[in-house]
Order: sequence, then structure tokens, then C-alpha cells
Amino acid sequence: MVRLTRAQTRERTRTGVLAAARAEFAAHGYRDATIDAIADRAGLTRGAVYSNFAGKRALYLSVLAAGAEAASSGARVAEVRSPREALGAIARTWTGSGLAADVLDDEPARTAYAQLLALESLVLGLALERLGRPGRGVRAAATALTLLAGAHHLGAAAPGFPDPFDVVAACELLADLPPDHGWPPLYVEYVSPALPADDPWPAELPPAGGHGVVHVLGLRRLEAAEESARAATGSEVTIAIVTGDPEELQPLARLVLARLHGTLARAIPEPARPPLRLLLGHDADALVAAAGLTTAGDDTEAAVRIAGGRIVARATGRGAGHAASHAPAVGAPR
Repeated sequence: MVRLTRAQTRERTRTGVLAAARAEFAAHGYRDATIDAIADRAGLTRGAVYSNFAGKRALYLSVLAAGAEAASSGARVAEVRSPREALGAIARTWTGSGLAADVLDDEPARTAYAQLLALESLVLGLALERLGRPGRGVRAAATALTLLAGAHHLGAAAPGFPDPFDVVAACELLADLPPDHGWPPLYVEYVSPALPADDPWPAELPPAGGHGVVHVLGLRRLEAAEESARAATGSEVTIAIVTGDPEELQPLARLVLARLHGTLARAIPEPARPPLRLLLGHDADALVAAAGLTTAGDDTEAAVRIAGGRIVARATGRGAGHAASHAPAVGAPR
């Protein structure tokens, strides 16, 4: 018999716990499921479950994220040629993927979810713009997500209401929402320039070809992703999402990113998908280390400009993405 390594044993245990949790949540819902019942289904002790997951919410979000990731693989994109068609496709894809209110039952989780929704709205709004919507499309995308989330909660409280086809039609009408001119925010005019630097950047890490901007953002600062997304014209932008509470909040971020990936795969044609890379977990941690940050938490905001495989500029604090994106790309390989 082949002896499993400690990592393999842990992964097998986590897989068993997730399978048990999926069955328990399907049978009893989030509110009535218990860790004890999940442990019984998995044939483990309560302590063994807690040694792998922070609690019931982390387990629930991990189950949802795994399902969303599996569903997005091999997804077939809808026939979309306009912002109106994209909003309808987004609505059909997103329907039913909202979160129950009792899952986000504390301030850190609610704040993180609000920022994740802002990031989701940014990516979808940029896609609407690339499909021809005039002006800034973020407000139309955010309004669509608001409508869809509200319909999800109302549908749970009053099954059969509202009519999902009417909700999709209402989202399509948001293509005609007046252009949103709420960018840039006033404070970016007062952001200090990025500081020049000359440090190596690992060739195996994004951005591709060693040219672009890496924007490190904590879960409380994700709305700032728009700074680098809009300022780094013609450059690849990578957003490294970090948190000081990975056991509790990282599953939430993983779920939203999986949902966003699935929405893009099903509702947005490849040419309209924004050139914005979103990384989480170990992939994000590698970028944080390469950028030279010693700590990173939910309020982190930092950015580096990469050129010629080297860091040529650094910025930290509010407006870091804007500052780094406007720094000259003057590096050269050595």
C-alpha cells in the first residue's frame, strides 16, 4: 500500500468534508445545516472539520465556489453583439447565484462582499463598453447586479415572484441607462507620483512578457481596481486580491471570482472581455512577495509598474494603482 503524504491526506480529508457539506446543505439549507451533521456524513470528528475549514460559512462558500468553478469550465458563450444582448445574457447567467442574507452576518463579510460586487461590476461594465456602450458602463452593470440580487432575495421569500423573464428584460433595458460620467474620482488629481525603482521581477509571474502593472488590493479596497484598469492604457493589468482573514473571507472572494468567470464565459464574447487578470490565494501571494510587500491585509493598496522584466516604479496607499499606471515604462532587460 502506498503511504499518502501529509498534504495528500489533508486534501483527501478536505474533499470528503466538502462532499459531505454539499449533501448536508442540499438537504437542509445553510441555516439548518450543522457542523456536527457534516462531520457525521464525512465520518470525521467535529474537530477534524474545523481543522480544515474555519466554520459553516467558509464551508458553504467553498461548496458554492467549487460548483461555480466546475460550471464555468467549458461554458459556451451566448450569441452577443451589443450591450443590450450582453446584459440579457448576464442576467440569465447570474440568476439564482445570489447569496442568502444570513450567510453574510457580520460587518467584515458584508464589507468584503460589497467590494467584490464593485469589482464584478467593473469587469462587466468594461465589457459593456468594449461592446459599444457609450460612456462608463460600470453603473449599468452595478444596477443589473442590484436588480438580480434583489430578485434572488425576493424569490426566496416569495417563491414564484418576480417573473424571471421580466427581470431579464429589465436588465436589458439598462443598456439605455444614461452614460455614467463618474470617473475619474476627484482625489486622483492629488495622488503623488510613483517612486522610481529598479528591481528584478520573476519571469514566471504575470504580467506576460514582463511588461504591465500589478495592483495589490485588500478586500476592503477592491473598488480601486478601476484606477489601474483605466489608467494603464495598452498595458496588461493584474489585480492581486489579498485578505488578512483568508480562512473566512477568501472562500467568499473565490466564489465571486468563479461567478464572474462563469458570467464572462457565458455572456461576453472573447474580444469584449477586459484584459484584466484577477488573482487570489497562492497566486496573489506570489505577486505580493515579488512586489516586496512584507505584509498585506484587507486595507492594503499598493502597485508596481513592470517593464523589461524589472520593477520600474512603486506606489503605496490611496491612488497607488493610478500612480503606478502613469509611471513611465522605461525598464530594459538585463
